[in-house]
Amino acid sequence: MILPLSIPSPSFQFFQIGPLTIHLYALWIILGIVLAAIWTGRRLTARGAERGVVLDFTVWSVLMGIIGARLYHVVTHWGFYFQEGRQWWNPFEKDAIWNIWDGGIAIFGALLGGAIGVLIASRLTGVRFLSFADALVPGLLLAQAFGRLGNYFNHELFGGPTTAPWGLEIDSSNPAFPIGLPEGTLFHPTFLYEILWNLVGIVLLLAIERKTRLRWGKFFALYLIWYGIGRAIIESMRVDPSLLFLGLRTNVLAALLAIVLGVIIYLVQRRRHVGIETSVYLPGRSNPADSILRDTADPEEFHHVINRGNAE
Repeated sequence: MILPLSIPSPSFQFFQIGPLTIHLYALWIILGIVLAAIWTGRRLTARGAERGVVLDFTVWSVLMGIIGARLYHVVTHWGFYFQEGRQWWNPFEKDAIWNIWDGGIAIFGALLGGAIGVLIASRLTGVRFLSFADALVPGLLLAQAFGRLGNYFNHELFGGPTTAPWGLEIDSSNPAFPIGLPEGTLFHPTFLYEILWNLVGIVLLLAIERKTRLRWGKFFALYLIWYGIGRAIIESMRVDPSLLFLGLRTNVLAALLAIVLGVIIYLVQRRRHVGIETSVYLPGRSNPADSILRDTADPEEFHHVINRGNAE
């Protein structure tokens, strides 16, 4: 039954520019990545990192994040992609494992793959992995919120039936519409729940950061705990098919593991690093601009480049 406050699904998912098809899902994800990169870059620069270093992290994390997101989705939907008769290897076959444009990426896979990308960029730039992760937290939550808007435009990943006035309208012709339910059934808008959870997380975690100045990865640990709690609850509402492990949806299990990992990181880093983080760089590495100033600081060796106020 459609209610006055129920949420209608978007009437379009893409638009055409000449021969080019632009999917709204992709646009929301790209917008989230851009905003997260800008926000993270400003936070890193304010902590002494080289201006523009976030671009290295963005390129590597996005590349590895896409790979990880697709692999995670394929592995957790193994029966779909490798069922008898499906040519999973054929890129010209719809829903082949390579065809990411046919749909199918997973946030936890993106986080795992992105973490590998951040680790690579950390070694290349000298910026500590956990220092970057701390700076990333609010931007990451914002990007994930925009990604859920993409799910809304794709009419996917909704929750179970609900009589709540804010229920989501899903067309009964949608392949994901549960069999046996009458047309007009409303569903939990899990995309909206996660957007709100992420936005509240930004406000709450930034308030904690301003008060405690958490560093050394402890701020990122709070993100893992916050996001893991919300994702475990929201994921349990969904009705789309998912691989089960130990009786749990794989994403619920991944969310619980994220919480555990966050607690471990927080406790370990609190014991290991009790002082203030004086630099975001690894030992022996530093901001190139600072390196130049330090290397030319000897007035006897570099007297010819020091302006002593003498006119020639």
